[in-house]
Amino acid sequence: MSLTGPSHSTQTRLRMSSAERRSAIVDSAVELFAAKGFRGTTTRELAQSVGVTEPVLYQHFKTKSDLYAALLEAKATGGPNSAAEVLAPFIETENDHGFFTQLGLGILAWHLDDPRFCRILMFSSLERHELSEIFYENHVVPFYNVIVGYITLRMEKGAFRRMDPLVVARGFAGMFAHLGTIHSIYCPQAPALDRHAVVEQLVDIFLRGIRSSDT
Repeated sequence: MSLTGPSHSTQTRLRMSSAERRSAIVDSAVELFAAKGFRGTTTRELAQSVGVTEPVLYQHFKTKSDLYAALLEAKATGGPNSAAEVLAPFIETENDHGFFTQLGLGILAWHLDDPRFCRILMFSSLERHELSEIFYENHVVPFYNVIVGYITLRMEKGAFRRMDPLVVARGFAGMFAHLGTIHSIYCPQAPALDRHAVVEQLVDIFLRGIRSSDT
């Protein structure tokens, strides 16, 4: 038995508010879910990772699925809404180069700045977890709606050739998503990307392909 009283880490946990502890549990769960997926992660491991008992874990999240949902929501906060806000100035001025450059940088950052979330979503899809579909509907679809809306606008103005705007949007996002996945998941040891140089090249190639011959 220690005669010096509770350790600093124990005191810190005791002082944590309910919201702080909930946030700490979500933060700790990121590493486990990214490494093992939903099915491969146990509640015992989740509790141990944040230094609480399983009953305490259940006080904040009744099921492992509840925790998984909270994690996805926390990591996706501001997704489509944030994208719409950041891209708004370029949409208003119909600045094609600015719009797609900002979009490309954002997609790369999403994959490269925190690869754990990319891994979690891959696990979620491969495991056929219901939250994968929820995430797609709540975050991916609205994100693509922003891109499709701009491309449609520019087609109507005659700036872009007439094509299926969703196919065009997926083609653009796919270039950067694939590049981001290569560097964050498959070959993380590869030399770091010069993001701005890569985006400039790909945006130039993309715009040359979709612009109307009249512009």
